[in-house]
Amino acid sequence: MGVKGVRVARTQEELNGFTRNLLKDVQALERMLNEDLFDTEEIKIGAEQEICLIDENFKPAPRSMEILKQLKNPSFTTELAKFNLEANLKPVPFKNNCFSRMETEINDLLDILRNTAKEMDISPVLTGILPTIRKFDLEESNLTPIDRYYALIEAIEKLRGKVYELRLEGVDELNIKHHSALVEACNTSFQVHLQVTPDDFVEKYNTAMAIAAPVMAISSNSPMLFGKRLWNETRIALFQQSIDTRVTGEHLRYTSPRVTFGNHWLKSSILELIREDIVRFKVLLMSDVEEDVKRCLDEGITPKLIALNIHNSTVYRWNRPCYGISPNGKPHLRIENRILPAGPSVIDEVANSAFWLGLMNGLADVYPNLTKRMEFDDAKSNFIKAAKLGLGSKFYWVDQKIISDTELIEKELIPIAKEGLTKAGVDKSEINKYLDVIEERNQTHKTGSRWILESYSKLVKNSSKEEATTALVASMLRNQNSSKPISKWDLAHADDMNEWSHSAFLVEEFMTTDLFTVSKDDIPEFSADMMDWQQLRYLPIENEEGDLIGLITHRELLRYFAECYKDGMKNPRKLDEIMIKDPITIQPEQTIVEAMEIMMEHSIGCLPVVNNGKLVGLITEANFLNITASLLKRLKRKKAKAILKLPVKEKQAQKETEEKASE
Repeated sequence: MGVKGVRVARTQEELNGFTRNLLKDVQALERMLNEDLFDTEEIKIGAEQEICLIDENFKPAPRSMEILKQLKNPSFTTELAKFNLEANLKPVPFKNNCFSRMETEINDLLDILRNTAKEMDISPVLTGILPTIRKFDLEESNLTPIDRYYALIEAIEKLRGKVYELRLEGVDELNIKHHSALVEACNTSFQVHLQVTPDDFVEKYNTAMAIAAPVMAISSNSPMLFGKRLWNETRIALFQQSIDTRVTGEHLRYTSPRVTFGNHWLKSSILELIREDIVRFKVLLMSDVEEDVKRCLDEGITPKLIALNIHNSTVYRWNRPCYGISPNGKPHLRIENRILPAGPSVIDEVANSAFWLGLMNGLADVYPNLTKRMEFDDAKSNFIKAAKLGLGSKFYWVDQKIISDTELIEKELIPIAKEGLTKAGVDKSEINKYLDVIEERNQTHKTGSRWILESYSKLVKNSSKEEATTALVASMLRNQNSSKPISKWDLAHADDMNEWSHSAFLVEEFMTTDLFTVSKDDIPEFSADMMDWQQLRYLPIENEEGDLIGLITHRELLRYFAECYKDGMKNPRKLDEIMIKDPITIQPEQTIVEAMEIMMEHSIGCLPVVNNGKLVGLITEANFLNITASLLKRLKRKKAKAILKLPVKEKQAQKETEEKASE
């Protein structure tokens, strides 16, 4: 969507004018197909690498515009949020050493980016969803300041409203309200493009939908969002919900989300997809189009189909049909695979691409008449199952066969991918190198998602959730720089964080969110029992609308029961008579240093965390004890590591000094 002047239509007349251009583009596309004008000389592949930017504390660094200014490299471009970048790879022929060329180019671009970003204490990291991303990072202040991004957000909010609910459930549950489609920026992917001839498009597109589930399962790398363990590939559900322009209704009428797998096998041509997307989805964005597509074709000039490309960029099929112009001036068609996450490493990404492209080129030879032997609903169901559960699912496969994904990948799909790559003329050494990565990952069950979940479970036993997610990102960064595939990574360790500092953390990262609350009309005895049963020292008091109206502490209850003991329980009271009214509060986006200063200044042990008057968490002295304990542990580990590096004589001197100090 790199067209200048992209905006929301200001009037119905503007919208009608753009729609006319859109319909003319469809007519032009149909004419080009009928006249056999498309490039079929050499099939090429390409990719788009999305990248997260992190600061020295492994949190999102919203400084892409500064970095791009320093880079001055046409391969890099903006993404929706200022803490992401995109690198566009040069298309290469689908043969010979195409995958090594892809891997080398990605590594070269990442090295260029690392060198530039290092001067700003920023690092690039490849991950489907950054484990340390916070809800606060998704405020509109972090939207990349480019007109087309402002227009996209405006268009989505115009259709569905500004506030919407995000609901996801896995091991944990996420149920929040958000006010910006910028939440989509949590997702980073590795989008692979395959050029397809018009004659092969239908077969290739249906193949892409059939293999989406196993490719997703073996490639999953996004199991966490906001510290919650959700789907194995949370990007799938998150993207659909964040861009969804539908509103709920009382009837059973079907409406398709703009992020979609599809509803049926493709039957005729690419035009079937293009036309369906136009009739199903309202125009979100437009531009002033000066191109006369009919005149271009009459004069032998390949049209850009600007209106069609703008509309196509706002419909997010997981396998997206694309139109472009080759360097030789001829038009071409592509299928864009949008299901692959970024990371865990460059070699993993290229291996995922090789696996997908091999299957795209070889599946039809093994399974002719695929759409008559496999139900579309099974392909779609497999896709959702793979996104939710990751590797280890059972699929409904061709000819009503029920098979586990690991067995399917090992016994059928890897051999098919090898044959497909061989047919394309890819070097044997390339095929073995990259498909061996897939094979080892399948045998060990060690996908990126599995590594994240296992590492997190290990880390959180001895540290806070915030430390655990930070250690995950620190370990990702270390392992990615080593160029090893995920199957060879050790689990993340707390020592990976190095000089990480707690002072940059926000209240929302350390606050307690599993809250027990009471009503102002409840009796104090109930609060006392609740505190005893749950080992609490503070209870927030909410009204029926969920607004914080008071706080009851163990001290207030002790005073109350002491008074009751003295007067023989003659004057029982309700909580609203003994609670702390209008307690001092803090916002979730404030830092823990600010929270500590407020608590010390007012000599209080608890700060309710509120957002727009609603209680969202508590931060207490117990949270700071945990922070202190983790800091002391880190200092101890750091000291131990420093001693190990000392020469023998210095170690002995250090030991003697410590013994004298203890005496």
